[in-house]
Amino acid sequence: MSISVRQTGLVGVLEIQPQCHGDERGSFCEVWSAEDFGRHGIRTQFVQDNHSVSRQRGVMRGMHYQLAPFAQDKLVRVLRGAIFDVAADIRPSSPTFGQWIGVELSASRWNQLLVPAGYAHGFVTLEPDTEVAYKVSRPYSKAHERAIRFDDRRLAIAWPVRVEEMQLSDKDRLALTLDEADLTEISEEPA
Repeated sequence: MSISVRQTGLVGVLEIQPQCHGDERGSFCEVWSAEDFGRHGIRTQFVQDNHSVSRQRGVMRGMHYQLAPFAQDKLVRVLRGAIFDVAADIRPSSPTFGQWIGVELSASRWNQLLVPAGYAHGFVTLEPDTEVAYKVSRPYSKAHERAIRFDDRRLAIAWPVRVEEMQLSDKDRLALTLDEADLTEISEEPA
């Protein structure tokens, strides 16, 4: 199998398009191969797979990150539906600190987003009954988890869903701004 890799403009954040094959039975796509990804310089060792289901359009999850030593690289893909997936650079000494990229990921396109440690990550669902799967390089640690407000004015993310239509958890609704966030243990070098 082979993949195509698109640089997004933020160091280490990559859109990945696996090659898919289809016939009268349906389709087949190899979404992760350490060997194939390694040929593109992606050598992340994943330790856990996560799966979320969002019943309605406009479910907002983010902007999440974990502090070291539990900072996570994530490989995100959509199994059903579509999302607007965002990575924001929160590395204080980075020349792109506070900048973000957004990519529409969908089950029909099979595309994925690699989000390295040092970036806050979040997404909003664009369709009802959306399922998202993502691999992470470190396990979840409640003591190290942090969040930045999805509507932080400094980040100024252009979400394609109106704020009034979004559904958020209390944790995300009460998240800190980028200026208030704990960035003391943020990886300065993306994987």
